[in-house]
Amino acid sequence: MAHDIPLGREVAYPQHYDPGLLFPISRRLGRDEIGIADEALPFIGHDRWYAYELSWLDTRGKPQAATATFAVPADSPELIESKSLKLYLNSLNASRFDDAETVRATIAADLSVAAGAEVAVAFGVPVATRAADEHEASIDDLSIDIDDYGPPNASYLSIADDKTVDECLRSDLLKSNCPVTGQPDWATLRLRYRGPRIDRAGLLRYLVSFRDHAEFHEQCVERIFVEVLRRCGPHALSVEARYTRRGGLDINPWRATPDMPMPAPEREIRQ
Repeated sequence: MAHDIPLGREVAYPQHYDPGLLFPISRRLGRDEIGIADEALPFIGHDRWYAYELSWLDTRGKPQAATATFAVPADSPELIESKSLKLYLNSLNASRFDDAETVRATIAADLSVAAGAEVAVAFGVPVATRAADEHEASIDDLSIDIDDYGPPNASYLSIADDKTVDECLRSDLLKSNCPVTGQPDWATLRLRYRGPRIDRAGLLRYLVSFRDHAEFHEQCVERIFVEVLRRCGPHALSVEARYTRRGGLDINPWRATPDMPMPAPEREIRQ
């Protein structure tokens, strides 16, 4: 399949609106390796995309510019490959539309077809600020030795003690690589949970073990969610990774148990 993906190869700049540029990838491919069954997903969630380079022509040929947010449900059968989405959005640049709502509805319809489920599309992205969270703690300042950079090693995950806590652990050190080009993908990860206290040093070592790992953003988040759930046994769990921007797009996958609230549509300063 990889040779058919536009990512990592030269592709002509689109001159006309073309929804055929969108390249869906079956989520089944990554989930089989992790051990996730489609008929019994252990999570809810979405892939929230922020698009910063959206433009089209009005009926008189005057360019219009906007930003937009796309939300692809985690239970959609397909994820959308990032470069193909960028090419698709570029195909709007030289195309005329009656009004902004027509553009929004067109994008929503096309992304929904590619994902195999309804994709929500709205104009605008959040500002790059975030409210303080009294339950949040960074694990990046831990003074520990690390020498394992891949493949992901879930054996580091364990509980520190049986005391039930409600906390959010954050790391800015999550890095993986594109499975096609090998280019680095950087993210801030937030892991919120209720349950036995998770060993923070082990969690940090586990996250760093993704450093040389090649996997799509969405699959990395699902892997982290599943391994933490299996090995640490939280009563409730939410995992969100906010990846830095590439090609005018950033991806923010979120997976959670059904009793966890959806994260607010916020951006990191690195985004």
